[in-house]
Amino acid sequence: MISISGNRPRRPIIWDDVRAFLAVARHGTLTAAADALGIGIATLSRRVDRLEDALGIPLFVRQQSGYQLTEEGSELLDRGEAVEQAALAFESTGGREPQLTGRVRLATAENLANGLILPALPKFRRLHPRLMVEVVTDIVTVNVHRRDADLAVRMVKPERGNVTIKRLGTLGYGLYAAPSYVETRSVDTHGGAYEGDEIITWGDAHSHLPAAQWVERVLRGRQPALTTTSLSTQVAATRAGLGMAVLPHFLARDAGLECLESDIGIDQPIYLVMQSNLAQSPRIRTLADFLVEIVSANRTRLRGY
Repeated sequence: MISISGNRPRRPIIWDDVRAFLAVARHGTLTAAADALGIGIATLSRRVDRLEDALGIPLFVRQQSGYQLTEEGSELLDRGEAVEQAALAFESTGGREPQLTGRVRLATAENLANGLILPALPKFRRLHPRLMVEVVTDIVTVNVHRRDADLAVRMVKPERGNVTIKRLGTLGYGLYAAPSYVETRSVDTHGGAYEGDEIITWGDAHSHLPAAQWVERVLRGRQPALTTTSLSTQVAATRAGLGMAVLPHFLARDAGLECLESDIGIDQPIYLVMQSNLAQSPRIRTLADFLVEIVSANRTRLRGY
């Protein structure tokens, strides 16, 4: 942890230097940060150097590819953004609302990002043009408690960690196929349901997923038509007529697929997860409220009925 109590900076900390620090941290290079601030690269570099000198700690590791935050710099990022929000609060004078700035890192599943969140994000950007949203869909490696992300929309409820959890809705699943597959479908009813069907499913690395386990029970040892490592690939394969697949209702219907079984018993809850110590941060809270609004507005579509 960084503690600056008892260690007076050698020179006063200037707000413009804090802005320079935040810009470089967000953009990763002097060129991009200077463009964002509308100043020269040399001026920006001087401000970062001056802040490091005032604090007595290195904030960045200078590399050819760009500037990377040091551990000390990472620990000061939230404090810098708090200073930024306090400065921007002066904009409220005369009835003007202060604009939110900074970066919010959102972790979510690729299907929710592409099919639900990203289509709604332009509205959020119009409301908060200076607030950058970073969307992370590789949620296998993302942990909100470890601060890999500020908040997450996910189907698995965290069992530990200093996090705040809110259930937003339900993601419904069904069995889907392309109309072309349904037209030529030949089913052997003697062997049981779907005995003669081609089925698309997940690879071994994703065999723990409810959809994969449902397919495994149906196949009863038979070989699937195709295995994939992403939901978008399953949708594409199903549209191509390669077989049936267990898919979220909203994605399958958007893709023009035909539902063969609407309730297969694997619907999943959708949770909003936030770091508890960030739950009241204006930028985190604003995006969280927007996500709640998106899921609520699409509640029927996500559930499938």
